[in-house]
Amino acid sequence: MTGAGITLANATTGSSQTSATAASPASNGTVAGIPPAMPCASVTGLDLASAVPGAPFAFTSATETSAENNTLGDWAACVVKGVIAPQIHFELRLPRTGWQADYLQLGCGGLCGSVNAGSAPAAAGCVPLTDGAFAVASSDEGHSQGGGLFSTDPTLRADFGYKSDHLLAQVAKTVIEKYYGQAATHAYFDGCSQGGHQGLTEAQRYPDDFDGIIAGAPANNFTALNTFSHAWTAQSVFLDGGPATLTTADLAPLHEAVLKGCGATDGVVTDPLGCTWDPASITCEAGRTSTASDFCLTADQVTTLRRIYSGPTDEHGELLYPGYQLRGSELNWAGIIVPTTATGTTGDMNFVRETIRYQVFDSPRPALTYKDVKFTSSFYKKIMQPNEGMYDATDPDLSAFKKSGGKLILWHGLGDQHIPAVGTMAYYKAVQKAMGGGSRTEDFARLFLLPGVAHCGGGQGPGTLDALTAMIDWVTEGEAPSSLLTTSADSSGTVTASRPVFPFPYVAENTTGGPADEAGSYTPVLSEAEAKLSLNWLGSFRSGYETVGNWVHGTWVVTKGKA
Repeated sequence: MTGAGITLANATTGSSQTSATAASPASNGTVAGIPPAMPCASVTGLDLASAVPGAPFAFTSATETSAENNTLGDWAACVVKGVIAPQIHFELRLPRTGWQADYLQLGCGGLCGSVNAGSAPAAAGCVPLTDGAFAVASSDEGHSQGGGLFSTDPTLRADFGYKSDHLLAQVAKTVIEKYYGQAATHAYFDGCSQGGHQGLTEAQRYPDDFDGIIAGAPANNFTALNTFSHAWTAQSVFLDGGPATLTTADLAPLHEAVLKGCGATDGVVTDPLGCTWDPASITCEAGRTSTASDFCLTADQVTTLRRIYSGPTDEHGELLYPGYQLRGSELNWAGIIVPTTATGTTGDMNFVRETIRYQVFDSPRPALTYKDVKFTSSFYKKIMQPNEGMYDATDPDLSAFKKSGGKLILWHGLGDQHIPAVGTMAYYKAVQKAMGGGSRTEDFARLFLLPGVAHCGGGQGPGTLDALTAMIDWVTEGEAPSSLLTTSADSSGTVTASRPVFPFPYVAENTTGGPADEAGSYTPVLSEAEAKLSLNWLGSFRSGYETVGNWVHGTWVVTKGKA
């Protein structure tokens, strides 16, 4: 891989803490920033209902909060809340001091349903954020409950699927300009899971909204993920509708067997795509009973694991989702892929339930469960064709985003139990192909994979990172990140381990023989498995599948094309 300006050097520290714009220090030594042009309480008196074409909105409150009560950083804020028609609830935090003409929009998780403007993923220790350089906003994506019932309304389906983040960006920028008397200079988006999906939707459909987008563990292949991928793991664990073949009690010894089988020596599988360990290698011999100290697998357990590691396939052996669980992720499966008890439920079962009952058919089907998903090419077309255009963000052509000067950081934990990281690798490779190769992609978009890290953090590997500072440097200084520093910390906040992650398809390997918990021990090594990744997938990453929906003379009309 020969990226534009990329230097795969040994990384021992994080990115420099460069603020997005220059500022003069105040008399007390802190950054003064741009002061508000009006009192916080006066915001609700602004008549901006028609200020954003196509997005009428109203304020519900504007109150001041102290720095001590601000979870984003040490800065007092004017907290503005409101609603964008018909019911997109939003919150905008406007710094009282320190604002550097920057805007940060945050994504949500799951099916959303609540406003989260109080925490930013992949931004740990980002000084501009903690000092108040950003005005920060987020929304509930148009509904106020976490289940899928909202999708029975076509307007709310469209708001969730692609529209709400664009509307929020327009509204927030309008309010910011009124409050400070000047427009934001740079705009950034930061989200994980559904938030990562939101970020990619913005890059694909609204390429001029943000200068920099951080998309973590993106659920961008939303329809196939929540239908086929989750149903496959559920049906694999509950074979033939019976009790679970695996429970959380099996995960620790299973994980140890996988680490051994993959040759891992530091508790995580560095390059899981390159590990082909077969569960059948620890099949129980006749008459042998598995125990924690002498662990082995039954025939059904081998079948379950082989299915989980291979992903959902149709009757012809083609994948119905471009991804599968990676070896080394087992400890993160508890409660999501496998239940606590053999007759318990899992998170995957619940996700499938909400999707097939309320999100993919024209009318609610409240009796459906994960058992009703069929892994056939005909059922795939039945689900995907009416829905992918509204829900998915899989277009690999990011030329408009690149042309507008946009920068994209994708990141994903290789131990992700909710959204298989392989899907993000597959999408990134499709972007490389659409954009003319790795070099032409890396000058505006890079993917970082975190060994052992679970969904949006946690897990067995260092999973705390600051991609936001790296993004600021990339947007404002033209310094593309050659690595990101990831860390783990104990309950007191003391860093216990650090490791660099390098742009795909490079992995960090301990080639120096130094301590496994120190970033300086690692150097970049090309992953042949990642570089050669090729999936036999029934779907495709392509342009032109997108749809838009609007009310026309009382009828909801869906047409082809990007918004």
